[in-house]
Amino acid sequence: MPVITLPDGSKRTFDGPVSVYNIALDIGSALAKATLAGIVDGKEVDTSFIIENDATLTLITAKDEKGLEILRHSCAHLLAQAVKQLYPTAQVTIGPVIENGFYYDFSYERAFTPEDLEIIEKRMTELTALSQPVTRSVKSRDDAITYFEAIGEKYKAEIIADLSEDEVLSLYSQGDFTDLCRGPHVPNTSYLKAFKLMRVAGAYWRGDSNNETLTRIYGTCWADKKQLKEYLIRLEEAEKRDHRKIGKALDLFHFQEESPGIAFWHPKGTAIWRVVEDYMRASNTKFGCSEIRTPLIADISMWEKSGHAAKYSENMFMTHSENRQYAIRPMNCPTCVQVYNHSLHSYRDLPIRMAEFGAVHRNEASGALHGLLRVRSFTQDDGHIFCSEAQIESEVTQMVEQCFEVYRDFGFTEFDVKLALRPDNRVGSDEIWDKSEKALAEALNNHGVKFDYLPGEGAFYGPKIEFHLKDAIGRSWQCGTIQLDLSMPMRLGATYVDENSEKQVPVMLHRAIVGSLERFIGVLIEHYAGKLPVWLAPIQIVVVGISNKQDEYLQEVEQKLIKFGIRTQIDLRNEKIGFKIREHTLARVPFIGIAGEKEQSLGQITVRKQDGTDLGALSIDALCKLLLAEIGKKCRVNLNN
Repeated sequence: MPVITLPDGSKRTFDGPVSVYNIALDIGSALAKATLAGIVDGKEVDTSFIIENDATLTLITAKDEKGLEILRHSCAHLLAQAVKQLYPTAQVTIGPVIENGFYYDFSYERAFTPEDLEIIEKRMTELTALSQPVTRSVKSRDDAITYFEAIGEKYKAEIIADLSEDEVLSLYSQGDFTDLCRGPHVPNTSYLKAFKLMRVAGAYWRGDSNNETLTRIYGTCWADKKQLKEYLIRLEEAEKRDHRKIGKALDLFHFQEESPGIAFWHPKGTAIWRVVEDYMRASNTKFGCSEIRTPLIADISMWEKSGHAAKYSENMFMTHSENRQYAIRPMNCPTCVQVYNHSLHSYRDLPIRMAEFGAVHRNEASGALHGLLRVRSFTQDDGHIFCSEAQIESEVTQMVEQCFEVYRDFGFTEFDVKLALRPDNRVGSDEIWDKSEKALAEALNNHGVKFDYLPGEGAFYGPKIEFHLKDAIGRSWQCGTIQLDLSMPMRLGATYVDENSEKQVPVMLHRAIVGSLERFIGVLIEHYAGKLPVWLAPIQIVVVGISNKQDEYLQEVEQKLIKFGIRTQIDLRNEKIGFKIREHTLARVPFIGIAGEKEQSLGQITVRKQDGTDLGALSIDALCKLLLAEIGKKCRVNLNN
């Protein structure tokens, strides 16, 4: 008589072995219909799973994050089934869940086309209408290899051949299709009600460029058609906000093949860069960080001592000179330690806070590059704090306060905090990692900061606090980090003399708030859809005349605005005023100043906002006062304009 304990602590007793589905049915028919899978004693299982002994049970529905993952993985199988029916000679490879959806890689005699996707999606819809039961079976590794070889699926057989001989594998079948999978899956295909195939792309088998090129089909799947529609609307809005398109339209930056993954910044883009950098420089000063500059290139021996050469060499650019091997730095941390090591330090000197706008280079795969969001060269707003263990909590607290202040000033009012824990590929002892993870968790808990854990996501040298910002359309962007490091200062010989005149290794806190300036500017452009608030806008006001008779007057206005530090552009082209206004409106300039004979005679200028609001005629002094007030508002803007 198994006793089943539910998440609320209630218990249900059954006369004999019982399935997850029947337990849900015992609670209520509506719940049974909605249940996709269950978690029995911590293990995810199908609804058909039989519980024979006392156990804890959590039911999974489409409202749960795990439920959405199950829907998406099941939809990947549905995609593969449809492809096999329509294109029998196609071979299936892998089909994992990804953010907001799934993909499946296929080997076929030709690449699939967007037109093929329409046909495949139609067949998927037909298969869901059949309500095909999804059933699980198990095979030994050798039996599974034999099975997939017999049906001509050599890629599946190759995947299985790499597993251990004693591995017992689960296979899932629906109709005429069987796939290798851990599961769990939906009870039947009718649960897959809201999906759409999105696009095709190329992919190498097992990610190796020496292998065959496969066709990857991406899709999305949601709990219902309303959620699917909302997602597609978000995608459409994201497309409009694409920083690459806006960057080109506003003449901010460009990329070219001679320097793949490295941006060429134009004057307007550089103006935005300067504002972000100057803001962060002022913030660092406010929070007690002294600015340093360190070399871009260092002998490989430094990177061997720090651990980067062993853990990160494939992402490092190397160079040689005079029989010595050098690395172009992928991170700023080791060179900062050299500044610390250049002097002797007492416990009275701690904490020592250093900040650096350090350019780093990483040899990212060309296929991973994405505008400003994934580049090969970027500048970090790095901070490195050397302190004692007793100072960790106060220093981390101050960093968190700085992060929150910065994000709000840039217009991000919602952000999540996560604590990334030790990865498998790491340096340092378990004792050091235990101490480091505990210190960061206590610093957050003691100051009421809510956070989630990210197992295995820490840096190779220490755990880290991550800040995930939500933009205007609800997307999450991971930007800032605070990392606690007890390994690198030890490896690089950093010490201080404590109150007992003994040498100690300082704690090293790594801090980046905006992270990469390139990426952060890309995020800002998409967050504001290019309509940057006045303080960030590369051109804050453009002044135009009704005719060329106002040219001299406009030049006087321009000089006065510039004298107040207002980024001003003057348009003296012999074009109609309507054309000029429209062009500068499309260029997202926050304010347009217009002068005709009347304004010139009165020493005024008529002011129009980017959203079309007419502020009327103002004296030049009043205009300066208005603009300076707007510039000081920082994030207080209407993102819906």
